[in-house]
Amino acid sequence: MIKRIAVLTALVPAMLSTTVGVASAHSAPHATPAVVTLTYDVGDAGQWAGPIEQAVQNWNDALHNVRLEPTSTPGSADYVYEATSGWPQATLGPIFPGGNGDVQLGRQAVDEGYDATRIAAHETGHILGLPDDYSGPCSELMSGHGPGTSCTNAKPDAAEAAQVDKNYASGTSAVRPHRHQVVIDVWSGWVLTGSR
Repeated sequence: MIKRIAVLTALVPAMLSTTVGVASAHSAPHATPAVVTLTYDVGDAGQWAGPIEQAVQNWNDALHNVRLEPTSTPGSADYVYEATSGWPQATLGPIFPGGNGDVQLGRQAVDEGYDATRIAAHETGHILGLPDDYSGPCSELMSGHGPGTSCTNAKPDAAEAAQVDKNYASGTSAVRPHRHQVVIDVWSGWVLTGSR
């Protein structure tokens, strides 16, 4: 009987350590790709600073694979926001770190009654790789001016956020577009300029 107790006393710690080892191996989290951080500069954005801040927050709240952050070093941002007097336009991404994206926030659309935060969020959507869909409903951010001036939604819908997350799912090793296109959002029509 004493021999059996001695054997069990020796086996129990060995069995527990094996069980603990197996349990901890199964509880290890799965590796996820690193979040891509894109930096932006608002140095030339003027009165658009507030709408840009809200637009960026809306995107950051909706995304998992990419994060938008203000640059700490002017001149080194992956993309810039600029206030202009014309129509809004932006580089069609997805833009990656080291990119040279540009968002021109045209005053003309605001003067016609369109919401400044919706414009800033919509143009940021182009930076993140989303095209226009003017026939979409107000709940779709990339419908832009399509739903009219009464539409003030400045948040991407679930499908738009999912597409952006897909655009950045491979992290910084993703395939980047070879052409540099600018989408000019004439909020009563649109033009896609040629490659640069």
